[in-house]
Parts: sequence; structure tokens; C-alpha cells
Amino acid sequence: MIRSALLLAMLAAVPLAHAAPELTTISERSGFQATGRYDEVIKLCADFQKAYSKQVKCIEFGRTPENRPMMALVVSNTGAFTPQAARKQGLPVTLIQGGIHAGEIDGKDAGFLALRETLNGKLAKGALDKQVLLFVPVFNVDGHERFGKWNRPNQRGPVEMGWRTTAQNFNLNRDYVKADAPEMAAMLKLVNAWDPLTYVDLHVTDGAKFQHDVSIQVEPVYSGDPEFRQAGLALRTNVIKDIAKQGSTPQSYYMSFAKTDDPQSGFVDSVSDPRFSTGYFPLRNRMALLVETHSWKDYPTRVRVTHNTVISILEQVAANGKAWQQAALAADARASKLAGQEVALSYRTTDKTQMVDFQGYEYTRTPSDVSGILMTRYDESKPQVWRVPLREEVVAERVVAAPRAGYIVPAAWADIVSSKLTLHGIAFRKLDKAIAQAQVETFRADKASFSATSFESHQRLTVDGAWKAEARQVSAGALFVPVNQPKARLVVAMLEPQAPDSLLAWGFFNNAYERKEYMEEYVAEDVAREQMAADPALAAEFKRRVETDPAFARNPHARLEFFARRHASWDERFNLYPVYRANVAP
Repeated sequence: MIRSALLLAMLAAVPLAHAAPELTTISERSGFQATGRYDEVIKLCADFQKAYSKQVKCIEFGRTPENRPMMALVVSNTGAFTPQAARKQGLPVTLIQGGIHAGEIDGKDAGFLALRETLNGKLAKGALDKQVLLFVPVFNVDGHERFGKWNRPNQRGPVEMGWRTTAQNFNLNRDYVKADAPEMAAMLKLVNAWDPLTYVDLHVTDGAKFQHDVSIQVEPVYSGDPEFRQAGLALRTNVIKDIAKQGSTPQSYYMSFAKTDDPQSGFVDSVSDPRFSTGYFPLRNRMALLVETHSWKDYPTRVRVTHNTVISILEQVAANGKAWQQAALAADARASKLAGQEVALSYRTTDKTQMVDFQGYEYTRTPSDVSGILMTRYDESKPQVWRVPLREEVVAERVVAAPRAGYIVPAAWADIVSSKLTLHGIAFRKLDKAIAQAQVETFRADKASFSATSFESHQRLTVDGAWKAEARQVSAGALFVPVNQPKARLVVAMLEPQAPDSLLAWGFFNNAYERKEYMEEYVAEDVAREQMAADPALAAEFKRRVETDPAFARNPHARLEFFARRHASWDERFNLYPVYRANVAP
């Protein structure tokens, strides 16, 4: 239970008088102790449309694996209830989603409260004249209905909440690129239709105990189109400034210690990979804003902070959306000329460090007789300022030059790849004629390493190697994916084999890295002797390898494979990445 004084303060900060009963949430009526089930979302969606028929349209944009409707509210003061109307009116679109992790459900209850107060003119006055709001109260609907009291053991309230993952056990905030989950496919269809300028992802942290109540992270700030980063930084700066005026103590980085459970290790800012919302949307030249309220704040506090953040975002887009929209379109135009230019695939945080004051609590770290490791205990009755290191200089790590034309996907793999490209709204075409000798670049892995365990239903793969010029036969039915298009950075992120969330990295091409034909050892013995007899230089190379490479010398299979690779029976497609780079469009 929360302290009564805190509840009263919160209620004073968020006035509830004169709220139509049918437009209040179970959470609000409980004093923000509880949260409702999904049938409440369905009802509120319809009720908001009924109460504000000229400003709200309730839509279903997908179905979950357990056949629940995925609901969204389209909100506009100008009647822009379709993507076409929004584009015709030149309005930026703001998509705000709650419950991607359905145990972290602040966004649903805060969003409905902010929506009502915006529609009735109490807050964010005029904001809906200058943008279209898409509000998705719960993204992970099936997870929301896996309701329980202890689904979030590291979080204070509500009394019961949903589950982190979907009914198929997908973590949707690892699924933006690979798009395995039906829920993600539905979301991407919504995104492709509406093309939101700003995508807001409402979460709750895990982690330690401290005084700060929220982090606000935005991309592009460190990643994506360099010029468009100015818009992302402005959004982050302005929202942090707005909510700080209302008593929050926001930070611009995720407040997780550099070393687990060690406050003195400080913090490291970073760029998320494209599997995350904040890593994905900059590749589309759009802004993503991640809100992470602090899990150890009680539910009324977290809802209030999330509510304030939502209002700030609506006000900031209303004030700056036109300029940011033009900046996004300019980034699209630059992306449409990205062929042949350098593109960052990943980022790293440098060792550059500054010491900062961080509002924590007194704590002790003592050995645990249960786990045997150091255990941190916080005393929340004793605020303390920690002087800790912060690293927040982020630079490009792996950089490649994009192909001068695009990528060719052989016909055998076309269906697998085209289905993913279509989900992301990426342009491509199918070749109707074969090419006997296409001059392309191929990537043959010198080393292919499979992950030891499954991650998000995939066995991930990393490869070492390089692109090299080669002539390849390309059959009719192959795909050509041009680089020069607005989503060029996403094209490169998906099809460069060494990108962290490429289709290769997620295991969609694992079969190409599995050896399926072998030479019996007694046959290989004879082949080895025949090859050395016919080629003294080869025999000398083998002898030198045995003498200078102890691991090779001890491995009988490697010694025989040395000769098998030079035999006509060797599979030349083994470890060949089944996507080519083209410097001339076919």
C-alpha cells in the first residue's frame, strides 16, 4: 500500500474531478493500486469513440495467437482518421504504445488518463490540431491476460499485472527486425500504413533502488542519419526539461549499473540494436522515444510520471512536429542516395568518462550465505548522493560501404527474404530473366559460429569473412533489393551478414552453413596422396601447416579436410552467404 500523503499529492497533481465515469479506468478508480483486464481496453476504446465521435476512432489492427483483438485509438481534432487523410493534411503522426511488456503496464493507465485530459481541453491544448495520435494501450495483449500478483517481483504495483512475453513466449521488444510474432507483424503493418514520425515505447525498468524516477532515451541521437539526430536530441532535451519542471528527476540513459548490482560501477549509455524499438525506428528515419519509469517507485507515482511524459510528447510534437517532419523527409531523401556510402552497422561506447552525481540511497554490500556472492542492501530511508562514473560517448563500431546498386537474393531464398522485406515496407523486385554470369560480390565465411543456445526461438549465427568480386549464375525469380530507397539503412541492417540483427544473424540462412555431404576418411586418405603426388607445392604447404600449426596437426579431420576442400566433390556453396551485393542493377 502507498503512503496516504503520497497518494493525496499525486491526486492533486492529476485532477480527477468531473471525469465521466465511463472514461475512467479501474486503475484511476482504485487510487492507482490496481489495473484492469483487457476487456476494459476494448470497452474504453469504444467509449472514447462514442464520447468524442468527431475526434476519436477505435480500430482493430490485428489479432493475437489467442485470437484477441489488438486495439488502437486514432485521435485527431481535424478528422484525420486514415493514413491518407493525415498525409493529405501534412500532419505528423505520434504512435504511443503501452504494454509491450505487459507486466510494465503504466503506459496503458497513464495513456487513457492523458488522452481524456487532452480531449477535454485540460492539458496539451490544441496539440491534437497539429498531429494525429495513435494510442495502442496494450501491444502484448495475450501477455496482458496472463494476469498474476507476482509477475513482476522487482516492481511495486499494481496489485496484479500481465506477463512480459506473448502467449508464444516472444519478447516483442526483441522482435522488430526478425518480426516472428503475429503481434509484431500487425504492428509493422500499422506503422507502414501511418508512418509515425515519433514512436513512443512505454516501459518500466528493472534494476537497483535509487531516487530517480524515469529515464528518457531517444534515437536518433547517437545513431541513424547524422543530420536527423538534431531532431532526436531536441525531442529528448525538451521532454526531460518538461517533466523535470513537474518534479521528476529524469536521466537520458538507462539506469542500469555497468557492473551488475554494483552502484560504484556507474552507468554506460549506448545504442540499442535494431531488435529494439529505439534501434529500429532510426533505420526508418523516424524518432523513437523510450520511457522507463523506475520499478521501485509505487504505481501511482509511475502512472503520474508516465502521464506527464505523454503530455509533454504531445506538446513537443505540436510545437515542433512540422519542422521535425521536414527533417525526417530530408533524411529519407538522403537515404535514397545512400548507395556506395559508408553505413554504421553497430555502435560502441568509448572509455571517455565523467564523474556525475546520482541520487541514490545508503547501501551495504556484504557476502551472502545463500548465493555466496556480494549482496547489495539499500536503505530507502537514507537518501545519498553517489559520485559515479558515466560513459556516454557513443561512436560507430562496424562500418561498411553500402553496395553501389543493391542486393541480389537467389531464387531459392527469395520467399524467405521477401516475406520479411514486405513486413518492413521495403521495396524490391523479382527478376524475370536469368543472368548467366552476374558480376557480383559474394561473402564466403572463413568462420561460422552458431550460438550454443536458442534465443527468441532462433539459433543465432556470426560469421567472419569479406566480400569479394565473383561471377555467379542468377536464376529467374531472384530478388533485387535496391539500396537507394528511404529505408536504405534498414535494408543494409537486414542484409549485411555481419550486422547484429541481420537475417543471417537471426539464423534465417543457417542451412547454408551446415555441411551436408562428406568424403569417407579412407577415400580422403587416397585423395590426399594423389593430390600431393600430383602437386609438390601442395604437399609442401601441407607439411608446413602440420609443422607450424599445432591445432591443425592434432586434428585428423582438419588434416583430411585440407585435401577434401581441393577436390571436385567439395560443395562450393558451403559457407556461401546466399545474398550477393550488386554494384550495377540487374
